[in-house]
Amino acid sequence: MAAAAAGVAGESSGTKTKKLKIAVIHPDLGIGGAERLIVDAACQLAAHGHDVHVFTSHHDRNRCFEETVSGTFPVTVYGDFLPRHVFYRFHAVCAYLRCIFVALCVLLWWSSFDVILVDQVSVVIPLLKLKASSKTIFYCHFPDLLLAQHTTILRRLYRKPIDMIEEATTGMADLILVNSKFTAATFARTFCSLHARGIEPGVLYPAVSVEQFHEPHDYS
Repeated sequence: MAAAAAGVAGESSGTKTKKLKIAVIHPDLGIGGAERLIVDAACQLAAHGHDVHVFTSHHDRNRCFEETVSGTFPVTVYGDFLPRHVFYRFHAVCAYLRCIFVALCVLLWWSSFDVILVDQVSVVIPLLKLKASSKTIFYCHFPDLLLAQHTTILRRLYRKPIDMIEEATTGMADLILVNSKFTAATFARTFCSLHARGIEPGVLYPAVSVEQFHEPHDYS
């Protein structure tokens, strides 16, 4: 991730890489696979000497990964007052609105970042491009439109503009990353217009802590 951030910012990925100011925008900094990847990425970027700041719409200090409260990198929350759903519906629209609010706060109240890493919700990328000096990286764990239900006419009508926005805004990132070659192939099949334009994601595998394998374990 450090090399990817340096590369998209136009800096060398060698040992003399310039210290970068990196913002990470994540919708909900709880406990999950997506959060684990983002936390690991932020920790590694900080370990490489970069100035990392994570922005999110929700961060429960009692239910989160330890690194997010240990001071390894700062975490700032904006928009937690906004609803996550409306009568248990419209989760996607609410997630978009919450992340847009986070992005607007970053734009208005923070100086420019060299790189902004956007996780999961691509709708904020056009807003972030307003900071001309910032480059954007979008991490796509899996196309959201494939995870959503399209089982009824109403659901399909509801999802159609969201799916179109997802594809269009994903293609606006300066660099797109996915978690495997399988996801890269799925990305190409799903976002046909991006694939036709030659937009292909790079593969950045989730980190695995090798320290857990240093000592033998008895599984008997």
